[in-house]
Amino acid sequence: MNLGLAGKTVMVAGASRGLGFAIAQCLQDEGANLSISSSDEKAIASAAEALPGCHAQRCDVRNPAEIEDWVAQTEARFGGIDALVVNAGGPPPGGFRDFDDAAWQGAFELTLLSAVRLVRAALPSLVKRQGNILFMTSSSVKEPIDFLLLSNVMRSGVASLAKSLSRSLAVEGLRVNCIVPGIVETDRIKALVSNQAKAKAITPEDQRAAMEAQVPMGRFGRPEEFARTAAFLLSPAASYINGETVTVDGGTMKTLF
Repeated sequence: MNLGLAGKTVMVAGASRGLGFAIAQCLQDEGANLSISSSDEKAIASAAEALPGCHAQRCDVRNPAEIEDWVAQTEARFGGIDALVVNAGGPPPGGFRDFDDAAWQGAFELTLLSAVRLVRAALPSLVKRQGNILFMTSSSVKEPIDFLLLSNVMRSGVASLAKSLSRSLAVEGLRVNCIVPGIVETDRIKALVSNQAKAKAITPEDQRAAMEAQVPMGRFGRPEEFARTAAFLLSPAASYINGETVTVDGGTMKTLF
């Protein structure tokens, strides 16, 4: 299937590694113009080397001036914006008694307010091109995770923002959706397997097997499987999909909605 992404300009936040990079790579394979960012200047420069022809710059999504500059530089390079992938690192793990006001404020700025600011900055250009927005969220928006309280709260806010925007912006020709990853084999997941194995005094292989056993398909996802789903949602091929949260987890979540 031709997704119709050739020549479209897509901004991908948090694209220096992991799932953000996988999405960027898939979009470039489909012929899209790429603008990528990360708060890690060295990492985004390395990613740019693997994605020739893209625009890449450092952007801390907690900093509104850096967001606005990234949008301006993208518009100057490509003439406008057709799609935006909203993505940021998650807040630290922990329960209710683990966090003071500063931790809550930090999580708000990193995960929720950054989403608001990214959309606000890119929206005028997106409206002109009747583009679309894809928010990367978490399974916690459907099934809260006990040790990720900050993420549960803030990412649920992002999901509510996305649903609200999907209704209010549809009349202007925009689509807004969310995508949720399951356990996908990235460096972050490999580190998680290793850390949990050490905590349980078992081998990484045994820990991985235990985690894979929780997935009906019996394995971790591959980055390109997640990225292809994201590319579809960002493309004209998904022109009547709006206001949805699409889960790519091999059937792990048990929720009906």
